[in-house]
Amino acid sequence: MQLLTQEIKTKFEKSGSQEDVEDPKIIAKFINMFHGSARWYAIEYNPQTKIFFGYVTGMGQVDELGTFSLDEMEEFNNQNGTLGFERDSTWNSNNTLSMIKSGEVY
Repeated sequence: MQLLTQEIKTKFEKSGSQEDVEDPKIIAKFINMFHGSARWYAIEYNPQTKIFFGYVTGMGQVDELGTFSLDEMEEFNNQNGTLGFERDSTWNSNNTLSMIKSGEVY
C-alpha cells in the first residue's frame, strides 16, 4: 500500500499550516503492526523534507505531538515487510486532534 497518495498530498496542501488552529484536523492516520497499538496521526506534511507533524500515541510512553518522517516509515517497510507501516484507507480527514485525545475516534 502506498503510504502517501496524491489525493492525500492534495489534502495536506489545502489544509496548509494548522499551527494557529485550535483543534487541527488529522489528515492521515498510519499504523504499524510491529508496534502493536501505536498510531501516527498526521496534521501537516512538508513535501520538500518528507516530514509530517502530528500526534503519536500508543508507543508505551507519553502520547505526544512531534514530527515523523515518510522516508523512515518507507525504509522500515522495506526492511520489515508485512510488519511495516500502513495507512488507514478508511480514515476521515475531518476528524480532529481533540477527537483523538478524547477517544471519540482512534
